[in-house]
Amino acid sequence: MSNNSMKNLFLGSLRSKQTVISIISLVLFVSVISFVLYQGTKKSVTLDANGETIEVTTHAKTVEQLLQDQNIDVAEHDKISPSLNTKIVNGLAISWEQAKEVTISVDGNQSKVWTTETQVKDILKEANIEVSEHDSLVQGLDTEIGADNKIDIQKAFQVSLVDGVNKRQVWSTSTTVANFLKQQGIQLNEFDRVENNLKDVITPQSKITVVRVEKVIDVVEESLDFAIEKKQDASLQKGKQKVVKAGQKGLMTKTFEVVKENGQVVAKNLQSEKVVKESQKQVIAVGTKTVVASAATVSRGSSEPASGKEFYVTATAYTPNCNGCSGISATGINLKSGSGLKVIAVDPSVIKLGSKVWVEGYGTAIAGDTGGAIKGNRIDILVQSESQASNWGVRKVRVKVLN
Repeated sequence: MSNNSMKNLFLGSLRSKQTVISIISLVLFVSVISFVLYQGTKKSVTLDANGETIEVTTHAKTVEQLLQDQNIDVAEHDKISPSLNTKIVNGLAISWEQAKEVTISVDGNQSKVWTTETQVKDILKEANIEVSEHDSLVQGLDTEIGADNKIDIQKAFQVSLVDGVNKRQVWSTSTTVANFLKQQGIQLNEFDRVENNLKDVITPQSKITVVRVEKVIDVVEESLDFAIEKKQDASLQKGKQKVVKAGQKGLMTKTFEVVKENGQVVAKNLQSEKVVKESQKQVIAVGTKTVVASAATVSRGSSEPASGKEFYVTATAYTPNCNGCSGISATGINLKSGSGLKVIAVDPSVIKLGSKVWVEGYGTAIAGDTGGAIKGNRIDILVQSESQASNWGVRKVRVKVLN
């Protein structure tokens, strides 16, 4: 090959390489220009996705397309602002909150809700569930819902509480009697008791009764009666008594345990007895001396004594054989010993037994008997027959007490 041929071949090859380089450069230039133009036509928006904010440049036409480009799958209950069909413009702020399923239990009855709220109170408000100050919540109203997405509510109801003598209505949730008393600040003393079983669960019909029991010691003083000893005394007229030695009462203390329930005494148990002072017996002399009555006969003409304590009495008559009569007077006189025996029954507080008494129309007699109906200024004269008693009848007579 000649030198000219070689030269032509080299120059042709060089021109081909320059053409390729030019084409490549042109393609690169067009690509750069296209990229710049492509990027320049993107719109810049702010996306808040579940609290995380990012800046996004996009060619998406709508909010829905943008979220799809960001691989965000929007569910039915999610909260989107603005709406999915909103057109994308520069500076648009987009908010997406993903809804979660929350289980709400009210007294054991469960319901499920979808929500984007995070605070317990907001979730309950959205679910139209009202909570009173007396209801019990595992979580506080102002707290964020837990990872388990559960809210547990126990509704309060009124319960009758009888604490001793105090009765009132209080709010409670379903709990045991023991926990209820603790919630109410009820302190039980040593002897107090609760009428309910402490393990029972409270219901709206429950009545909780606390009996306040108090045990106190009471010391009581009691007097001890003295014994009476009677001794016969022949120097003392029969029917009369005289205190020889006065008796003295003793003193005893008794210790009781007094049980009170709600302030009322329900039991009084004797614990001990102690004699503090012994009693002293009383000695009484009982007369045994018999009064001997005058044997003078009954005579209306008996002479009236010149002196003596004089007053009027109502006089009746009785016989030794009257109903209920023993024939022996209160002073031991045998009323059947003679037809001329003169004895009258008297009230000893008016005429002393054993006194000699002149009775108008009867004569001088011994006050030697008593009678159940003989009270005050009244006497009963002794006669020996029913006819004599009938003849005497009832009279107003003068008497003179001679001694």
